[in-house]
Amino acid sequence: MDLDVVIIGGGAAGLFCAIHAGRRGRQTLVIEHNAEVGRKIIISGGGRCNFTNINTGPENFISANPHFARSALARYQPADFVDLVRSHRIDFHEKKLGQLFCRGRSREIVEMLLAECSGARVKIRTGCKVNGVETAADGFLVRSEIGDFRCKSLVVATGGLSFPKIGASDLGYRLAEQFGIAVEPTRPSLVPLVFDGERRFGRLAGIALDAEVTAGRTAFRENILFTHRGLSGPAILQASNYWCPGEKLNIDILPGSSFSDLVARSRTSKQRVDNFLKRFLPERFVDSFAADRIPLKPLNELSNNEISIVSEAVHRWQVAFRGTEGWHKAEVTIGGVSTAELSSQTMMAKKVPGLYFIGEVVDVTGWLGGYNFQWAWSSGFAAGQAV
Repeated sequence: MDLDVVIIGGGAAGLFCAIHAGRRGRQTLVIEHNAEVGRKIIISGGGRCNFTNINTGPENFISANPHFARSALARYQPADFVDLVRSHRIDFHEKKLGQLFCRGRSREIVEMLLAECSGARVKIRTGCKVNGVETAADGFLVRSEIGDFRCKSLVVATGGLSFPKIGASDLGYRLAEQFGIAVEPTRPSLVPLVFDGERRFGRLAGIALDAEVTAGRTAFRENILFTHRGLSGPAILQASNYWCPGEKLNIDILPGSSFSDLVARSRTSKQRVDNFLKRFLPERFVDSFAADRIPLKPLNELSNNEISIVSEAVHRWQVAFRGTEGWHKAEVTIGGVSTAELSSQTMMAKKVPGLYFIGEVVDVTGWLGGYNFQWAWSSGFAAGQAV
């Protein structure tokens, strides 16, 4: 079959690219190896899909080239996608920090994308594995389990390595390398971390704290959540993007407060320090945390040096991790197809005319909170306008 555009991958970026290519009259085919498209959309946001963030900007993304995403994000913005969602009468709300969620099911977003694909006369083939790609006289030859497809433009929207249980693969990286395109090293992103030691905290699984977590020069204030093996929760997932093996995270478990000031207001109290901390923190956590970190003395007996020791412990808790929970718990992938190899305007490979890479397969990774979906829409739009 001869086509204008073949898109490998029926996720958020692939479907969105197909919509905009189809609207331009391009004969477009989406090939998806799963039995249905949009699997990651369906499971996202606890089944309610955090489909964008109204505060999206280039500063919310990590890449070897921090400026690469700027062009695509400017050309297709959160407000543009919100307009599309509204046009399909999908009810949504802002949960927090600019994060927009469906009030109903995530499938509403998939159904919207499929309706737009249908309107743009896009063909979709599911349950179709790509066996290989070759260059052809006027573009590319895509060999699949259901036949061969010739196309002038080929878009790789295969995603990253996160969530292998829903079919994640390294196909996009292998295709890039086949065509001589560099790939930045990949690792799990937005992922829980596993303690290096700190076994005492294993029994705290399920306890959450408001905290400020700092990795390098970047800090996030949201909840942290104790697991049986380490820490999770929004602040930890965010920090995992910046954490490097061998480094410790700094965790402030009384963010926005000063322990010294709190003590100063209760300086004559005979209450013991650990019991005092239980006013602000869960009891079970304090019992584990305070055991060998702070002097268990009444507030009125604390010396200035001891107040400093407790303040250091609660505001600068240094936590070591031996690794992450891996790809099966990671929400996205850091690294991927090098942005140095791509046009920031069109997502086309500079070395291979007609070959495009979009979405998670590219070395552009957003923060937690809808940013990665916005990158899918923006990069898919950029390529869809060019193919």
